[in-house]
Amino acid sequence: MGQLLRTSFARELETLQTDTLMLGSMVIQALKESVEALRQRDMETARRLIKEDAVINKKRFEIEADCLRLIATQQPMAGNLRLIAAVLEISTELERIGDYAKGIGRIILLIGPEALIKPLVDIPRMCEIATNMLQQALDAFLNQDLEAARTIPLLDDEVDALYNKVHRDLIAMILEDPSLIDRTNYLLWAAHNLERAADRVTNICERIIFTVTGEFIEFDMN
Repeated sequence: MGQLLRTSFARELETLQTDTLMLGSMVIQALKESVEALRQRDMETARRLIKEDAVINKKRFEIEADCLRLIATQQPMAGNLRLIAAVLEISTELERIGDYAKGIGRIILLIGPEALIKPLVDIPRMCEIATNMLQQALDAFLNQDLEAARTIPLLDDEVDALYNKVHRDLIAMILEDPSLIDRTNYLLWAAHNLERAADRVTNICERIIFTVTGEFIEFDMN
């Protein structure tokens, strides 16, 4: 009986990991679609992304409920407890990244169908780096890859540099023509969402390191 219970618990832990990876995939897709919709001023996709954020939220709450149930019924120890705690934290970070995709969807609706004030170059690149970071972090979580979890956050510097460039470019446009302030702010908000998404990936990496080592470290994101 004891062996059967341990096997069942192991399967439930695997299911938690699988569900977390599924949530991560949903968030990556939403973030990519939001930036492409911004590029195209695709109102239909923007509305769909805003609506589908509820699906991401529901998945996160299901994962959280499963984590709490396992803690209550299995009384996990040491590494297993750290893994469940990591899933709780990671699922929350993923849900918040999903909120950033929804936020970009709302920005698209505010901009409307009019042409953007400048071609999108840096913002899509920010999205590419942030989503690559997230995919790598999910792989590191699955494989409990300590080295990857320590190196992925270094990519956040690239996202920050692009955000600072977007900020400088848009401020320069406002100084040249103050009437552009609303339209520049929309793009700045979108860039800020992507910058925050990369920060959330860094948080995920911190949690992976804690899961593997039991040591909590905090990366400098300034």
